[in-house]
Amino acid sequence: MSIAPAAPRASLPSTPTDYASLIGGNRVGAAGHVSIERRNPAHGVVVSRYPQATARDVAAAVEAARKAADSRVWSGMPGAERARIIARVAQLIDRDRAGLGLIESLEVGKPIGLIDREIGGSVALWEYAATLARHTYGDSYDQLGAQTMALVLRQPVGVVGMITPWNYPLLIVSQKLPFALAVGCCAVVKPSELTSGTALRLADILIEAGVPPGVVNIVAGYGNDTGRAITEHPALDMISFTGSTRVGREIGRLGGEALKKVSLELGGKSAHIVCADADLDAAAEKVVLGFTRNAGQACVSGSRLLVERSVATRFTEAVIAHAKALKVGDPLDPQTQMGPLVSEAQRDRVTGYITAGSDAGAKGWSREAGPEAALPGHFVQPTVFTEVAPSMSIAQEEIFGPVLCVMPFDSVAEAVGIANGTIYGLAAGIWTRDLDKAFLFGRSLKAGTIEVNTFLAGAPELPLTGHGQSGVGHEKGRYAIEEFTELKTIQLQFGSAPL
Repeated sequence: MSIAPAAPRASLPSTPTDYASLIGGNRVGAAGHVSIERRNPAHGVVVSRYPQATARDVAAAVEAARKAADSRVWSGMPGAERARIIARVAQLIDRDRAGLGLIESLEVGKPIGLIDREIGGSVALWEYAATLARHTYGDSYDQLGAQTMALVLRQPVGVVGMITPWNYPLLIVSQKLPFALAVGCCAVVKPSELTSGTALRLADILIEAGVPPGVVNIVAGYGNDTGRAITEHPALDMISFTGSTRVGREIGRLGGEALKKVSLELGGKSAHIVCADADLDAAAEKVVLGFTRNAGQACVSGSRLLVERSVATRFTEAVIAHAKALKVGDPLDPQTQMGPLVSEAQRDRVTGYITAGSDAGAKGWSREAGPEAALPGHFVQPTVFTEVAPSMSIAQEEIFGPVLCVMPFDSVAEAVGIANGTIYGLAAGIWTRDLDKAFLFGRSLKAGTIEVNTFLAGAPELPLTGHGQSGVGHEKGRYAIEEFTELKTIQLQFGSAPL
């Protein structure tokens, strides 16, 4: 795992940063609002305050987006002009990447030395989405008869409510918002109440880039009130949600009752499959990255390790050696490779699973705590379980922490059976030098993203798709156009219609 050695040590702010919502092109500050306070998860210090959106704020945000959509102030703009503005947003995120990275380090607990790659990924998403504004195509039909032809138009779905999680605040907004904007949609965005800072700071960037008032509205609040109000509002045409499968089911139900379009990017229990013929050194390093990046708080986290039995002991020892060498600690230290979990509740959830794994008979190894033990934060050490049965809760349920379950296999069929044996189907990693075997795994695994001899690589051009209970729909890539548009058929008759 590479670290930026030249990065300076960051400091806790002397006072919290106060943020404002974006509604109808106006910034709405704390006056008249209850503040949501965000404490740094490593130090327990309040670093951010967000104005909690009221019911009136949500109504105003939706009304502004609806007005912008109906007036076609954005969708009626030439695609080339929308592309220019979206590309300008990418440039401004790039300009402000250090400040945005610091916000995420302070609010999420991400290591400051690793955050630049994530902000760069957000820049790349906005850059790529800008190109799609000029490439949203329909079809023409000229073989329907001598005096008949038809057009199939692809038009923006309208107003999209976007509800995003706390683990990758800017990146996940960037997997949704620029693609919706590219095809002409308007939006109401609600980031997580735990990590709203970068989304609210993005509001300034959108204004500076020239996004018209009302096209994007961003409000902070909790899921059970602000999120539900957005989901249930009749003036919204679509809901795009990233988060847990449990909440996704509820949003899917509410959206279905209202006949809204719903896109859900949900949980995962991704498997690394390591074959005996693989580059085991490279695989061991990536396996550790896969379950400790962002302290394991990622839907695509590689939380299951399926390793061919003939190399299982040796490979597991290599994984433990890499995990033991990991620098866990203060996320403001540029040398830190893994920080704390996002909250006390998340820490308790993960430690509960670790206890459950031991109680079920799995054999656990955990890294010994170092200087981070002196910090008041929500730290959980990287933990590797062996002697895991595929039916155990730690092998079936999304833990969302730095916990890896090791299970040996003897054949491709056995590995596929174990890998496909959960309710999820988000991602998988395959490690082999045998191209035939790689494609056999790739075609057999029930997962939307399968990486061979790499992990967590990603690219804006490639869609993120959940199979099973990992989601409905897809994000990123040119296929995102399908998510945020709907089709319209126009049939033309020339001359007199035949009797």
